[in-house]
Amino acid sequence: MGDCSRCREAPSYYTRRYSGESLCASCFQETTVEKVRRTISKYGMLRRGERVGVAVSGGKDSLSLLKILHELNSGLGHGGRSELVALTVDEGVKGYRDEAIEHAHALCSELGVELVLVSYSELFGFSLDQALDWKDEREVSSCSMCGVFRRRAIDEAAVKAKVDVVATAHNLDDYVQTFMMNLLHGDVERLGWLDPSTYDDAFPVRRVKPLTEVYEEEVALYAYLSKIPFQSASCPYMHEALRSEVRDYLNELESSHPGMKNVLLASALDVTSRLSKEARGGGQAGAKATVPCAKCGKPSSKGVCGVCRMTEMVWQHTKYTGK
Repeated sequence: MGDCSRCREAPSYYTRRYSGESLCASCFQETTVEKVRRTISKYGMLRRGERVGVAVSGGKDSLSLLKILHELNSGLGHGGRSELVALTVDEGVKGYRDEAIEHAHALCSELGVELVLVSYSELFGFSLDQALDWKDEREVSSCSMCGVFRRRAIDEAAVKAKVDVVATAHNLDDYVQTFMMNLLHGDVERLGWLDPSTYDDAFPVRRVKPLTEVYEEEVALYAYLSKIPFQSASCPYMHEALRSEVRDYLNELESSHPGMKNVLLASALDVTSRLSKEARGGGQAGAKATVPCAKCGKPSSKGVCGVCRMTEMVWQHTKYTGK
């Protein structure tokens, strides 16, 4: 008899220190997929028959999400299946993004999933490398700037692909990091926007995060066991943001106190749910109040949206440097 605490037949491959489960490789993969299924069901994230856009960057998280959703979809009857579409954004980062896009194309081809590709260059007129070239003169971090453009790019890809909902690969670590960063920045209002049960009407279609309850470490292991290729290069801008420090701190805390990320997630979900309900007065609308952007007409929390403000900032610099 094996020492897998689930099937009792195969040898243990991975131990979830926060729960005490020792699982064989097969049971680990099955329970990870089941955890995602439960998360989707708990928050009503996806509905049968919808056209689902999966934001696929080509990294381990997004490729794992695509594979998991494809597996869950395949288990449904023909009439209840959703149609998956991969939404991929080429930010334009030399030596980094090309490899990821190749991985995205490869998995989509293997699974028979349509891929819709958009780029910063075609949408905004510049690549991320060009937008970030004035590093020493700006106060905004690379991740903050890229995040503004990337959210809009996914919106545009979603509209282009005519999807009903967009699933992003934000995992448990991403969620608690974002929660902590909002606390550290004093952005209490933003906490209500993190409630996975609400729909943010700043986006043209619904957005959901099926990996919300899965540790980043476990997403990586799922990708490895599923033979999903890992990108060899890291984003050259990833260490400029506060997020890296928060990530390191939470990893150290989890190492010393297994399960601490789960506790923080539960607390964060409770807080965001309460703030969201308070903001929307018990209704079903999203918590964020929006107005049309004075320049592009897209929903914005201010008179001019973040994309237009950031684009103007980039073009002012471009003109100044003569590039």
